Amino acid sequence: MYRPLPREFYNRDPIKVARELLGKLLLRQAPDGLTAGIIVEVEAYLARNDPANHAFRGLTRRNASMFGPPGHAYVYAIHSRWCLNAVTEPVGVPSAVLIRAVEPRQGLSLMRSRRGIDDPRLLARGPGRLCEAFAIDRSLDGCDLTVAERLWIADEPTELPVRIETATRVGVTSAQQRRLRFFVADNPFVSKPGRPRRRTI
Repeated sequence: MYRPLPREFYNRDPIKVARELLGKLLLRQAPDGLTAGIIVEVEAYLARNDPANHAFRGLTRRNASMFGPPGHAYVYAIHSRWCLNAVTEPVGVPSAVLIRAVEPRQGLSLMRSRRGIDDPRLLARGPGRLCEAFAIDRSLDGCDLTVAERLWIADEPTELPVRIETATRVGVTSAQQRRLRFFVADNPFVSKPGRPRRRTI
């Protein structure tokens, strides 16, 4: 069993959490089996001065999970597709990290069946595809990611150093120039590499 990351991991600045989620293992235990993949692309959404954040205008029924404890899932719909976020920072501070893409590692046959395609590069490349491949929907909104039951994130046992690149977030209509998207350099499973401004180790 892959041990989930502790709540303390999420109870921090979303930019730090976003960068450190790269290379971690996303796991989903559904009734029809286990799927897992290495997180290769994320976006940070800040609690302050970030109009692209769903909670920028305050608490609603839709974004309530963002105001809850760190280490829980925030799942929302956009264009009839689901998107998965990990909630960060203390209760009442609405910030989160969007999981944009993973590199499939386990349960590829399940992912192919759910997605109706064979190419592994397209199974979970983008937040909507990822949620379809992992059977993630609104029923997992508020799910505790620190418990290894339905949905959680763990360290990858064979974790290797990750070279990180940054770029602007995808599909936002506000704060478009903020470089809050982080992804694994040269990874073919990244949804939109973009034109990174700087590269770090």
